[in-house]
Amino acid sequence: MTQAAENYLLSIFMVREQGLPVTNGNLVAQLKRTPESEGLGTSPPSVAGMIKRMSEDNLIGVSDSREIQLTSRGKMLAESIVRRHRLAERMIVDLLGLDLANAHVEAHRLEHAISDVLEEQIKIALGNPVTCPFGHPIPGSNYEAPKGGTTSIRSASPGDGYVVDMIPEEDQELLKYLVESGIVPGAQLVISENAPYRGVLTLEVAGRTAALGLEVADRVFVHKI
Repeated sequence: MTQAAENYLLSIFMVREQGLPVTNGNLVAQLKRTPESEGLGTSPPSVAGMIKRMSEDNLIGVSDSREIQLTSRGKMLAESIVRRHRLAERMIVDLLGLDLANAHVEAHRLEHAISDVLEEQIKIALGNPVTCPFGHPIPGSNYEAPKGGTTSIRSASPGDGYVVDMIPEEDQELLKYLVESGIVPGAQLVISENAPYRGVLTLEVAGRTAALGLEVADRVFVHKI
């Protein structure tokens, strides 16, 4: 499988993970979050050509409503590349000490070169982690969702206490802000104000006040304490 096909499978998986339909528009939006070093084209002809090739390779199918769906083979391979990507992130942060803001980009460089044997050794060295450093489940691990499930910060109730489960990983500048603000997996916070009319949500975390735009707040997931 080509590196480009692996990146497409990774992106399709992530769109599905967000609970969104894998339309061309949603897929392109996710592909654009891939580091430029991966060299992915996102023009309509480029995407259409890759979708055609992946369909011919029995990795995906396209429904009558134009929604992209993984075949059983595509799902297995997508889970494999996502697992390698998230293990690479965990290794980079936990073993090599790289900061969160750069882990996603470096993991993209490593994921394509990790063999099955190396993957197993990385899991052992890390103690069989169930999430990446950003809180996203590692496929094939024993991950269990928090009791009561998770919700986006945007849907959280002001005044209640929450624990951060997952944060978006693709935007380095956003990651730097989240890390500096203490909005990282495991952190406890309280929503101060949810003001859709101003397009912003404010919260208290680690004794400080932080603000998130509503689009970002949709992609930060928490569970109630």
